Amino acid sequence: MLKAQSVTRKIVLGSSSIYRKELLQRLQIPFETAAPEIDESPLQYEKPQQTAVRLAELKARSLVQFYPQALIIGSDQVASLGKHRLGKPLNYSNATEQLKLVRGQEVLFFTALCLLNSITNRLQLRVITNCVKFRNNYSDQQIHHYLSKEQPFQCAGSAKSEGLGIALIERMTGDDPNALIGLPLIALVDMLAEEGVEAL
Repeated sequence: MLKAQSVTRKIVLGSSSIYRKELLQRLQIPFETAAPEIDESPLQYEKPQQTAVRLAELKARSLVQFYPQALIIGSDQVASLGKHRLGKPLNYSNATEQLKLVRGQEVLFFTALCLLNSITNRLQLRVITNCVKFRNNYSDQQIHHYLSKEQPFQCAGSAKSEGLGIALIERMTGDDPNALIGLPLIALVDMLAEEGVEAL
C-alpha cells in the first residue's frame, strides 16, 4: 500500500464544518476542504439513517466536477429522538427547546460516511450509530448557562460532547466517539486503506 505521504491524488473533505476539519487533521494526511452546495432537507417518509446516508453520498458526488481526480469524503449526521428529528438548532431559542426535549431521554445519532474515488467512481459507505443518554436533572437555568457559554447552534442535539455539553450527558455508547462529533475516523481509516492511503 502507498503511504499517505506518497499519494499525489487529492483528498478532499466535502464539508464546511470546522469540527470535521479538526477531526480529519488528527490523521495528519494532507487534504483540502470544499463546501458542497446541496439541499439537506429530508425526504418524506425517509428514516433518519437513510437521510444521513443519502446526504453523505450527495455531498461527495456534488464535488466530483470540481475534483475529477480525488478521494472525496462526505459525511452527514442526523439525530433522532423517537419520531423527532433533531437538526442543528441554529439559534438560542431552538437549542433551549431541544435541550428541554431530550432531558432524561436517549437520543440516537446516525453519522454516515462516504468515500468516493472520483477517478474510478468507487463508492464506500458506512453508518456509525451513537446512543446518548441525557441527564434528567439539569435545570432550565443550567441550559441557559451552557448555551451562553458554548453556543452549540451548529450542533445537532444542541450539546457538544467534546466540550462543556458533556456535563448534560449521562452516558454515551457507540463504536467511535469521533462519529458523534461529526466524522467517524475509525471507519475512515479503513476506507482510505482500501484506496491505498495509510494514516501511518
